[in-house]
Amino acid sequence: MAEIPRIRDYQGKRIHLIGIGGSSMSGLAEMLQEKGYRVTGSDRDHGYLLEALEEKQIPVTVGHRAENVHGADLIVYSAAIRPDNPERAEAERLGIPAMERAWLLGQLMEEYPRAVGICGAHGKTTTTAMLSQILMDNGKDPGIHIGGRLDAIGGSTRVGHGDIFVAEACEYNRSFLHMPPKIAVVLNIDADHLDCYRDLDEIEETFGKYLSLLPEDGAVIGNGDDPRVRRQAEKQACRKAFFGIQPDNDWYPMHLREDENGTASFDLVHRGETAASVTMNVPGIFNALNAIAAIAAACELGVQPADAARSLAAFRGVHRRFEKTDEIDGVEIFHDYGHNPAEMRNALSIARKRCRNGRLIAVMQPHTFSRVRTLFQEYLNCTEEADITLVTDICAAREKDPGDLNSGMLTEGMRKNGISAFWTPSFQDTEDWLRAHWQPGDLVLTMGCGDINRLNDQIHEHEAEKRKQP
Repeated sequence: MAEIPRIRDYQGKRIHLIGIGGSSMSGLAEMLQEKGYRVTGSDRDHGYLLEALEEKQIPVTVGHRAENVHGADLIVYSAAIRPDNPERAEAERLGIPAMERAWLLGQLMEEYPRAVGICGAHGKTTTTAMLSQILMDNGKDPGIHIGGRLDAIGGSTRVGHGDIFVAEACEYNRSFLHMPPKIAVVLNIDADHLDCYRDLDEIEETFGKYLSLLPEDGAVIGNGDDPRVRRQAEKQACRKAFFGIQPDNDWYPMHLREDENGTASFDLVHRGETAASVTMNVPGIFNALNAIAAIAAACELGVQPADAARSLAAFRGVHRRFEKTDEIDGVEIFHDYGHNPAEMRNALSIARKRCRNGRLIAVMQPHTFSRVRTLFQEYLNCTEEADITLVTDICAAREKDPGDLNSGMLTEGMRKNGISAFWTPSFQDTEDWLRAHWQPGDLVLTMGCGDINRLNDQIHEHEAEKRKQP
């Protein structure tokens, strides 16, 4: 195996990012630019993240072409970029050093003595954002890398000047094994990314390998209600703290309640003593659990629980997490990044509470053929809280269409389960269906981590054009 380049050796030189439009890669591009590197990049499609990079004067190219890497000193590529990608192949032909995204993030984290990795199948982005806001509000000046855009930092990254770095640690392609933490927060262990794992047991085993990277004076903060998390955390020699709903955890809520919009409040108990009164500003019991994890991590970093709770009272969430994008014809339109059945269920549970005077219409963009194939049965009932489900074509992302799986098979299975489901292949098909059928009081929720957010943008743009007409 070729020696991994060290990013510090390329100060002031040109770093070219292949797949720069991804949520993590775009954030790394901004961080590298702020640290004094010359950054360029390319991606298959144009999207809102590329627009944000262009606003920061980072040159980006739409389309992967060999000439894009000419003149680059170092190549960074995302896990979705295969060896036969024309830019990656050209870089190898020319002998340009290259490394995968996770190696870069791990090297950036090494510059901070107290690196915090937040991992789990669900909730990483929100919990990372919660902890980041707590730390900033309490004078900790952290470095930050989030897989989403947080208004409090004006994007997805922040170059801190303290000793703390907070980052999402993703298990896809075992990326987090390149990001050694001082503190690890484990939110859950669930079946996902089964295109690169044999089964759930192998996923759990890999989380255990990640936790084994912790030093003896480090700490693991784990979801004690998840038996897989607890089992792997208990094996570690470092400090351990467990959070969850159940009172056998170190951190748990008492008097947990939700208002009519699903926003939670509770008294937070730490080892038998009430530590803080928490009132959330984002809905969902799962977000209350994310908040407890964030407070527990903040406490490990020297923030008092009551101070952390005050920050969370003002936390408004991350873009693309149950984000309202429009209200048209008396219909509220939201978008959520949830892309596997468990996350879609969570998003719809929030939407169901909010939608009291009309129908809840779920719009799902399934993400990757491998995920749909391995979680097929779960997809068939994950939208049961909705009154109507629309399913667009599968977003292939890093994969090729195998030819034997499509969204029509999903909607057929949904209907057999009693769900009112329709296959609307394109975004235009979906918008046409919505405009023909929605009624005042309805709530539309689009869901997916591909480019389904463009549907919301498209609806907004078409409505703006419509209103301009005399």
